[in-house]
Amino acid sequence: MMVENENQPREVFELFEETPLYIAVFTYVGYGILFLFGSFRDLLRRWHVEKVPVASLEHLKEGWVPLFQSFENFFNRNMYRNIRDCWNRPICSSPSAEIDLMERVTNDHGWTFSFTGKKLHAINMGSYNYLGFAEKDGTCADQAEEATRSYSLGVCGFRHELGSLDIHQKLEALTAQFLGVESALVFGMGFATNSMNMPVFVGKGCLILSDELNHASLVLGARLSGSVIRVFKHNDMVDLETKLRDALLYGHPRTRRPWKKIMIVVEGVYSMEGSIVRLPDVIRLKKKYKAYLYLDEAHSIGALGAHGRGVVDYWDCDPRDVDILMGTFTKSFASAGGYIGGKKKIIDYLRTRSHSACYATSMPAVVAQQIISSMTILVGLDGTNEGERRVAQLAWNCRYFRRRLHELGFIIYGNMDSPVVPLLLYCPGKVAAFSRRCVQLGLATVVVGFPATPLIEARARFCLSASHTKTQLDEALEIINTIGDEILVKYSRLPVPTFTENDPDLRSRYRFLPVEHEKTDDAI
Repeated sequence: MMVENENQPREVFELFEETPLYIAVFTYVGYGILFLFGSFRDLLRRWHVEKVPVASLEHLKEGWVPLFQSFENFFNRNMYRNIRDCWNRPICSSPSAEIDLMERVTNDHGWTFSFTGKKLHAINMGSYNYLGFAEKDGTCADQAEEATRSYSLGVCGFRHELGSLDIHQKLEALTAQFLGVESALVFGMGFATNSMNMPVFVGKGCLILSDELNHASLVLGARLSGSVIRVFKHNDMVDLETKLRDALLYGHPRTRRPWKKIMIVVEGVYSMEGSIVRLPDVIRLKKKYKAYLYLDEAHSIGALGAHGRGVVDYWDCDPRDVDILMGTFTKSFASAGGYIGGKKKIIDYLRTRSHSACYATSMPAVVAQQIISSMTILVGLDGTNEGERRVAQLAWNCRYFRRRLHELGFIIYGNMDSPVVPLLLYCPGKVAAFSRRCVQLGLATVVVGFPATPLIEARARFCLSASHTKTQLDEALEIINTIGDEILVKYSRLPVPTFTENDPDLRSRYRFLPVEHEKTDDAI
């Protein structure tokens, strides 16, 4: 695929290989068998043959409306719970390139767990530690500790009263400088940055055009706004333009009056698919049809672009062409919270009307300091090239890891430069087998299934970091290759892609890209 921006065309490899028919059939058959056994076990529970090892108040709930939808409850009770050990594993170390997991066992099929007291050491490919700032020591940790001593742990107030500190103002000024916008406002929670602030910008009489794979926080924010929501196909500019044209031609479906506002809502990197938004095309359509653009850079800020400024930097776009720049500090900056940046008049308006600013407790000073310290390094204000080196190392790791997985024969989704790498597993039994074997062999990663993905598209999701060395990546690839042979998940039938970590286009954009296959454990 080639996507053109205003400056120059760039070839971008982004792949979504179609599910093989026989795999789809076997996956549906597998879920069918699970459904039959689950229904049978429900009968056993109803007849008190199989005991449920938790407190039950069902006899007090006669006549109540069910709290969960019937299928969701059935799925959780009979399918998810049996493999619940594959999720929410507790850790006992910093989530850096390697991690320690607390071993736990269950004797009642996932109802309860107990710790064995052992630690499991593994390569960490499950944390959003894109730039490797999640460290227990170093500059960021030392400055965060000093901020804790100076400001204490909490703020106990919101920004409109006693919860606004000088460190918040310093963080907002630095964030605006980093993004290349006039002003920025920070919040204590990333999810709420979307869900509580989108209703400030749009409301009744407005239209939201939302990508079908947008995050739950964007979906919730759109619903809370009261706007009409229309969903366009993922990264499909033809479908988006069709909906924009129809919106201008026909207006509101009941009154036929023009929409008060039309807002396009997209993400920079889609965390379940590993794809990157075609931002130049979105901006072109936004300008053509006089719409507004809301860009969520939760997974792209820090992780994309030669300077780590996200998908705007990646496509060499002007940040002023994006009306609302949103992002989080929980990934690349190893902290918490989120931000919204844009024109000063927009941010001033948001500052007085945002529910997150008016009613939520302000960001703790230690959290703000962690962001300031890591962003200072990334921008280069510390007087070193450490930030650029981390960004370049992450870009190299993404290309290398993806290329090797393609060569091994796995079905891999997403863009060649995305730090999120989904590997398709499909069958529910193989999801559990893959996760458990990874931990046994020393690899910590995340597996994802329904309802976070379509029913037959369960997957493992690897998150790359600048702190991963080539030795660690090779060890992880060897583990994945071994498990792939054991459980037979090498489904790809397409030719191996031609991109590499040494392509001239990559080397022209990053000054400190590692030399071919010379990365050692002495790197970041």
